[in-house]
Amino acid sequence: MRRLRAPALLLTALALLTATACSRAERAPEAPAVPAAGGVAQELRLGYFPNVTHAPAIIGVEQGLFSTELGTTTLTPQTFNAGGDAVNALLGGSLDATYIGSGPAINAFAKSEGAAVRLVAGATAGGAQLVVKPEITSAEQLRGRTIATPQLGNTQDIAFKKWLSENGLTAGDGPQDVKIANLDNPRTLDAFRQGSVDGGWLPEPWSSRLVLDAGAAVLVDEATLWPDGRFPTTVLVVRTEFAQQYPETVRALLRGHLKAIDAANADPAQAKAVVNAGLQKLTGSALAEPVIDRAFTGITLDPDPLAATFPQLAQDSVTAGITDQATDLAGFVDVGPLNAELAAAGKPAVDAAGLDKPGGSS
Repeated sequence: MRRLRAPALLLTALALLTATACSRAERAPEAPAVPAAGGVAQELRLGYFPNVTHAPAIIGVEQGLFSTELGTTTLTPQTFNAGGDAVNALLGGSLDATYIGSGPAINAFAKSEGAAVRLVAGATAGGAQLVVKPEITSAEQLRGRTIATPQLGNTQDIAFKKWLSENGLTAGDGPQDVKIANLDNPRTLDAFRQGSVDGGWLPEPWSSRLVLDAGAAVLVDEATLWPDGRFPTTVLVVRTEFAQQYPETVRALLRGHLKAIDAANADPAQAKAVVNAGLQKLTGSALAEPVIDRAFTGITLDPDPLAATFPQLAQDSVTAGITDQATDLAGFVDVGPLNAELAAAGKPAVDAAGLDKPGGSS
């Protein structure tokens, strides 16, 4: 084999340098930064979605609540359109923590055989609906129709497929099946307006947008399917390795998280304004006032992850055909740092429902 001459070697080196000058999402995971002192990271890469159901994240970023608590740690926010993408970033090491739906959170834990992630707090309960064309008034009328969910295996996709099963319906391409289209939420709105989908099982604000901006009607409010109407729509998870290396940074993140929730609950009007401004920055357009008002009506911002619901959620993935067996959730929940911050603020602790211990899941 001939040896490369000097110019060829130079070109090869330049090509390699160019290949590495890509975006953060495309780079191979970097080695964790060395702790400054006492478990403090140099950088925290935090994921969240441009959805009203991620209001604590949007408020925390927009009002600087995370950065204030993080101090010398640099906050690097990253946004995602659906849980599967955030899971890939977490498992690939390019994300340290993320706000995410309950389904993808369980999936990340399962895919890593219980090693990669820990659920450290709740964020939002409620805020998901099946909205459809007004002429559809029963489950049976969905046969042969096309319904959108945000992504295969995401929280709403699992909820919809479970509901179909409970109502004697099947997902598929046959004339008696319900066809499921996995679309980004903005595409669902466009597709509904164009008539290529008949509805969607969607998080806020997208269910409200289909109702108020496109004339859809509510067929199912997911809150009606849960005891007391409470189910976890968005939770906060952290990479296990990051939490072990940088416990003080995780505590700081949780302090910012709690302050965002407190601020929203103390002044809902201001919270809506901040979230809407954040959505405009992220998506290029703000929500109409009736839309964001309706979206906030269906959600509760709460740091309690409602851990007791997760064994059922894991079983729902089986019912929905996403997994073959329910994920063993032993060790999935770690609310110790959250409870320490709640205690410091004079607030009651949240319950891990036994999922913080080996053998805690049935």
